[in-house]
Amino acid sequence: MKRIVTFGEVMMRLSPPGHAKFSQATSLDLAYGGGEANVAISLAYLGMDAVHVTRFPDNLIGRAATQFLRHHWVDTSRIQYGGDVMGKYFLEKGAVHRSSKVIYERENSSFAKAEPTMFDWENIFQEADWFHWTGITPAISIGAAECCKEAIQVARSKGIMVSADINSRKNLWNYGKKQQEVMPELIAGCDVVIGGSRDICEIFGFDTEGDEQEKFINAAIQLTEVCAGVKKIFDKEREMLSASHNRIQGKVWNGKRFIEAKKLNVTHIVDRVGTGDAYAAGVIYGLLQYQKDEEALAFATAACALKHTVEGDANIISLEDVQELMSGNTTGKIKR
Repeated sequence: MKRIVTFGEVMMRLSPPGHAKFSQATSLDLAYGGGEANVAISLAYLGMDAVHVTRFPDNLIGRAATQFLRHHWVDTSRIQYGGDVMGKYFLEKGAVHRSSKVIYERENSSFAKAEPTMFDWENIFQEADWFHWTGITPAISIGAAECCKEAIQVARSKGIMVSADINSRKNLWNYGKKQQEVMPELIAGCDVVIGGSRDICEIFGFDTEGDEQEKFINAAIQLTEVCAGVKKIFDKEREMLSASHNRIQGKVWNGKRFIEAKKLNVTHIVDRVGTGDAYAAGVIYGLLQYQKDEEALAFATAACALKHTVEGDANIISLEDVQELMSGNTTGKIKR
């Protein structure tokens, strides 16, 4: 069993039941989620040994969030406790032609006040095969950025594979640094990057021309030229017919050629939050378990598509479910 370590903030998610608007709500459903933790949960359900590293307030809410991760088979033994505030976000789920809306409250959270001395990465990475982070973490605070940098350096020194989902959130960078000042050094320490041409070009200042495929290939090639350690760049395209009907297609530049997965039609979307994290988890699992990039890409795309059918942030889908969709079974028949 492969051991994957993820690092990032976990937030409390509060949303009206079903697809109600906040103006209609008299109660809110509560769950926990975060980009990197979602990846850990997804990988745990796929049979991997998933470890999530974060910092929670040392109170009832922090312990409840820890229990949530444990409930989903994630190793929580490396979580640190301190501070008083759990980051949170409010989600109003859209439907048909009404878009979903999100409001974040994460300033001064326990994780935002994290410092490098709080995490013993040498011990955390014992027996680890893979480390995954996202661009959200270094955007939260200078301390979180330094923690992420140290984790990448230690992982590289141990020969551990490192992946990053760029997940560009410009509005998060409010502590005096721009992503262009921080992200290039962190991405340079990665083997696998997940991100589109727009985010890559914005961070590195690249110029690209042509259609979407040409822009992605051009950006990916330029990225591998300035970051020699990066071997593969994944992304996905989302065609939005409505808030309830999307088409998903994964793609990768593997250093030699461009590969596209079969486009999957996703109708009657239950919850779109966390679909990118499901794709990232699928990329990691696919690269660890399959010999061919085509197979890894097909797995990641199927995992992403299935997340649209699951309520909550995390993709609590089994390996068999993903493999069944990969094989072309989209009937949704009852299994007895």
